[in-house]
Amino acid sequence: MIIRSWLFVPGDNERKLSKGLDNPADALILDLEDSVADNRQEIAREMVCEYLKVNQDRSRQQLWVRINPLDNPLSLPDLTAVMPGKPDGIVLPKVYSAKEVNTLDKYLSVLEVREGIEQGSTKIHCVATETAASLLTFHTYLDNISDRLIAMTWGGEDLAAALGASTNRNPVTGDYDNPFLLARSLCLSTARAIDVQPVGVVFVDYRALDALKEDCLRDRQSGFIGKIAIHPAQSEIINEAFTPSAEEIDRAQKVIDVFEQNPGLGTVGLDGKMLDMPHLKQARNVMALAEQVKARI
Repeated sequence: MIIRSWLFVPGDNERKLSKGLDNPADALILDLEDSVADNRQEIAREMVCEYLKVNQDRSRQQLWVRINPLDNPLSLPDLTAVMPGKPDGIVLPKVYSAKEVNTLDKYLSVLEVREGIEQGSTKIHCVATETAASLLTFHTYLDNISDRLIAMTWGGEDLAAALGASTNRNPVTGDYDNPFLLARSLCLSTARAIDVQPVGVVFVDYRALDALKEDCLRDRQSGFIGKIAIHPAQSEIINEAFTPSAEEIDRAQKVIDVFEQNPGLGTVGLDGKMLDMPHLKQARNVMALAEQVKARI
C-alpha cells in the first residue's frame, strides 16, 4: 500500500504522540532513535508499546517504529519492547548493506512467533544512506533481500556527518552536493529495481512550506513516492504533492485511450505530440498511483 507521508514523532513525548493521531500523515514513525535521549529509552519504549496497543485501528494511519541501529546495543531491547504492540513496521536507520535488513527480518520472525503475530506481517522501511559504506553496497539489495522490505529512503544529514562534510548543500546553487545526489539516485534506482517504494528525504527547514512543496514535486518528478516529515505541518503538503491531480489523471487516461484505440501501433499522436511506449508506461504509472492513493483514503 502506498504511503505518501511518514511523520516522525518522538517516542517519549506524550503530547506529540497524542496529536499525531489527528495529523493527516498516512503513517507515524514512533521514534526511539535520534529524538530520544539514552536516559529516557526505557520510558520511550513503554510509551510506544502502550500507544501501539491502544491504537489498534490502523485503517487510516499506520504506526511504525524507528529503532536504534542494529550495531547499537539499544536496538534489540527496542524491538523486544515494542513488538507486543504489533507495529505495522520497523524503520531501520544507519544500515551498511542489505545484510542489516535481512538480519532484522530474522529477529522479527522470532518475535512474531513470541507475540502470536502473523509471520511476515511486520514490514521494514530502510534508511539506506546514512553511513559512508552504504554508498558502496546498493548492489547487495538486488539479490535475496527480505520480502519484509517495502520502502527505502535516503538520509542526507547523517550521511554528511559520516563523510566528514560540513554541509550537504552546494554553497553556490543551494542544491544537494554531488555525494548526496549520488545517494539520492542510488536509493531511487535500487528501490525501483527491487520493487519497493522509494521515499523522499526529510526537508529540514520545517517553516519553509512553499520550498517543501517544490521539493516534493521534484521528488515525484524523479520517481519517488512519498516523503518523510519532521513537523506536523508538513504532512498535508506532502500528501497533496504525491496525489495525482485531476488534470494529471485526465491526461493519463487520454494517453491510455489513444493507444487502446490504435492497437498494434508503437507510436501515436495526441494533441500535436508524438507518443510512444514510455509515455504509455508513464500514464499507467499515474493511474496506478491514483488508484492506490484512492484506496488508502
